[in-house]
Amino acid sequence: MAEPRIEGGVSAPVPHDSAHKHVTGEAIYTDDLPEPPGTLQAYVLMSPRAHARIVRIDTETARAMPEVAAIVTAEDIPGRNDVGPIFPGEPILAPGVVEYIGMPVLAIAATSVKAARAAAAVVRIDYEDRPPVLSIEEALAAQSFVCPPHEMRRGDAARGLARAPHRLAGEWRCGGQDHFYLEGQVALAVPQEDGDMLVLSSTQHPSEVQKMTARLLDRPIHAVTVEVRRMGGGFGGKETQPAIIAGIAAVLAAKVLRPVKLRLDRDDDMMITGKRHDFLARYEAGYDDDGRLLALDMTLAARAGHVADLSPSIVDRALFHADNCYFIPDVHLVGYGCRTNTQSNTAFRGFGGPQGMLAIENLVDEIARRVGRDPLEVRKLNYYGTDTRNVTPYHQTVEDNIIAEMTAELEHDATYAARRREIDSWNRGSSVLKKGLAAAPVKFGISFTTQFLNQAGALVHVYTDGSVHLNHGGTEMGQGLMTKVAQVVAEEFQIDLARVKISATNTGKVPNTSATAASAGSDLNGMAAQAAAREIKSRLIGFASMQFKVPPGSIRFAGNRVFAGGQSLEFGELAALAYKARVQLSATGFYKTPLIHYDRDKGTGRPFFYFAYGVAAAEVLVDTLTGEYKVTRADLLHDVGRSINPAIDLGQIEGGFIQGMGWLTTEELWWDKSGALKTHAPSTYKIPAARDLPPDFRVRLYDRSENRAETIHRSKAVGEPPLMLANSVWLALKDAVGAAAEHRVVPRLDAPATPERVLMAIEEARARATATEPQPVAAGAE
Repeated sequence: MAEPRIEGGVSAPVPHDSAHKHVTGEAIYTDDLPEPPGTLQAYVLMSPRAHARIVRIDTETARAMPEVAAIVTAEDIPGRNDVGPIFPGEPILAPGVVEYIGMPVLAIAATSVKAARAAAAVVRIDYEDRPPVLSIEEALAAQSFVCPPHEMRRGDAARGLARAPHRLAGEWRCGGQDHFYLEGQVALAVPQEDGDMLVLSSTQHPSEVQKMTARLLDRPIHAVTVEVRRMGGGFGGKETQPAIIAGIAAVLAAKVLRPVKLRLDRDDDMMITGKRHDFLARYEAGYDDDGRLLALDMTLAARAGHVADLSPSIVDRALFHADNCYFIPDVHLVGYGCRTNTQSNTAFRGFGGPQGMLAIENLVDEIARRVGRDPLEVRKLNYYGTDTRNVTPYHQTVEDNIIAEMTAELEHDATYAARRREIDSWNRGSSVLKKGLAAAPVKFGISFTTQFLNQAGALVHVYTDGSVHLNHGGTEMGQGLMTKVAQVVAEEFQIDLARVKISATNTGKVPNTSATAASAGSDLNGMAAQAAAREIKSRLIGFASMQFKVPPGSIRFAGNRVFAGGQSLEFGELAALAYKARVQLSATGFYKTPLIHYDRDKGTGRPFFYFAYGVAAAEVLVDTLTGEYKVTRADLLHDVGRSINPAIDLGQIEGGFIQGMGWLTTEELWWDKSGALKTHAPSTYKIPAARDLPPDFRVRLYDRSENRAETIHRSKAVGEPPLMLANSVWLALKDAVGAAAEHRVVPRLDAPATPERVLMAIEEARARATATEPQPVAAGAE
């Protein structure tokens, strides 16, 4: 007789639990929730100056408007005006000095957003300008930093460079990226009895919003409850930034004792909130005749913005990924978080890893072209080994390396070598259109690099009909976390997924949670939920053993039933019997990631529990007269271990790749000379659209891998790593630029590779190729 099976357990490719609601519009987001009677709407008045002292604020006319209920400035905050997640000194309203164009100065609560805006228009503020620091270069020159620099070293980089047969030095830049979540920043603060506050927030980090709101209100943390069912996208932009939005709403609500909603429109959202950090890389590298890296001294400097936010950890992660898949015998890395009078940059999918990774990819590509070899061959030559050449710059041994096998599989499936020959031949016969081809690997470390964040809690109830209620500290932003964790619980109890109820994340149910970030949502919350389910299951087994007089080891859960010796009953029947026998059917679960540690002062440790790997090949077609281009084909192979949900994992890989492609191609943030962000709406800031998808798009899960680390069902994280597969697109564009100059010079291309930047790179490469006699490809320092 066939073993009974459940529907929707682990490894089943079931749809996202809210997919049908997303399509039909039934999914309820924070702004869709019914507003309590008397709810006021808030608006934030922003600074028009990049750096200035506030001399005077005149709100008399605005306060006299009948629709206005309250106006608050920094002086009206009851508690501490500070939401800094790492370092103190991060105000929600400017405390006497404005530090970027867009900084909130005051907030107004009125009967409508229109009325609040009208009131803001009549507020008069006098400023005394101060000199701003706007660029990374200015900050480096002024030694303007939000945190001390961080260094990693292994071996002796200076000695390695001196001994290297060939050396090159240079610098390279990559831009930032706006999160452009479909649902903007929004919070609804509702006063409760005894001075408590309920905050409904679109946030990846409910506990952070809870803690910071309590600090602003000068209340204990237990006086604030934060809830979120889902977000319309987050990507890191709703990790720390929502504390500002929720905090302003809560301060207003506490002042007027009425509910207050603050919802930013797109322009204001982009002007106020932080982005992905732009980076400047300066490097000197030594290599041999084959292109093998021998030594590297690299500085990575990030534009942090006016306060630290999460920049120290983001710069750290950039350094952690400045090796990517490559062993460097002698290496010295330094990271700077540069303080500038611009928006405070923040977490974004990859958290600094993409910038560090792309810096080394640019370098390896340049070395390959100098020695006259296909860049993929030089990449493989420099890959980490398994038994030797396997220690990172931060002294963690790479124990799970599968990148060589994955690369070989992708090369075969994508017919890379044959296409390389075909493209080279095609380019020789085409004077205007040029093709580019590149393949690039990904090795991404999984864990929060701040150790204490690697913990999670969960709460599971079993009801007497066998249905299950699940709550945990993770948040849903479209990535499918709720579905995956519910599958884990369904698998433990061996019940259909439909019998597991997913509920909103609430700080009153599971306390002291970490952000849903670092790609660790399933790893952490899945293990915590499994622990809670196993506790209840253990109690049920103990009860069934006594009830049916069979050994505990003989009791089996399968196919919505429980088998105890010769007895068989539905899971719900056992739950009902256990309840009558006074067996507790509720449990909490807790998990903390083992083995990880890092000494930041020494730059050594094991910051990551494991690595996730991937490799991609991309082909592009470039018009050399205009710089316009099209990604014509992409082949992606990604490692997710034993997938909990292959359908969701494939969606994450596809979406991450396209978002990464946007960062490296069309998404350009541009500030004018005064420090004003000018790309703050869809009219000027271009994210990828449906027509930007490669017409030939091949995505596959690597099916010969399971996680060597003891993760939930031996799966691997999938949220962030696929974004970096898009490095292949940028490298393919660089290859096409080189082809436009007949590969006579090493092309120079920063990111994002907008059509304008591609065109300028083509013209610059052709000018160099014709103005001087190109040097041999393996020449010394540039």
